[in-house]
Amino acid sequence: MKRREFLALSAAMVSAPVSLSAASGALSYSPGLVSRHLAKGDTVFLDFKARWCGTCRAQEKIISELKSANPNYEKHITFIDVDWELFGKSKLVKRLNIPRRSTLVVLKENDELIRLVAETQRKKIKYLMDTALAAATL
Repeated sequence: MKRREFLALSAAMVSAPVSLSAASGALSYSPGLVSRHLAKGDTVFLDFKARWCGTCRAQEKIISELKSANPNYEKHITFIDVDWELFGKSKLVKRLNIPRRSTLVVLKENDELIRLVAETQRKKIKYLMDTALAAATL
């Protein structure tokens, strides 16, 4: 590949909009979205992530595998991806006291049920998702 073609292709890749939620099947966060789902009685799984975050990618891989193995997760839990670059200083982050990207939080009504920060152990992420599923199916 010629240098000019490589540079042009690289620039196009960087400038192309990429949805953090595209691969996960989760909703993309927007202000008010969490409140609306909680008001409906939904169990909400928040994934605070950034495209460039290696820990976030490792978490996403495990979450996707667990969802594939158990369709009840997606059937009963509302998954919402929160783009850290856009919402890292948002009211939601401040209200929930989110320390950093790669934080996973499960909410039901006005209660936080469980949280993991920078955790990539499959068994711990599965426990978090199982806690969410149990709350969603009560």
